[in-house]
Amino acid sequence: MILKLLLIIGVIGVVYFMFFKKKNVSKRSQDTSQQNQDANELVKCEGCGVYLDINDALLSNAKYYCSKECEHKKG
Repeated sequence: MILKLLLIIGVIGVVYFMFFKKKNVSKRSQDTSQQNQDANELVKCEGCGVYLDINDALLSNAKYYCSKECEHKKG
């Protein structure tokens, strides 16, 4: 009787970890991949044509520039 109860509890535990825990892990990995994708987006400098990370670019008049010099050169 006790062995049957332990077996049922074990099966329920395995099913729980297989189906419910993986959903949380996959959701976290999707959030991380979205953050990495945003960080790796490249834009072209309107002044010199160099591609740089969007986080490092300067935005002026809806155009991206790599430095203040390029902004004043084309601006």
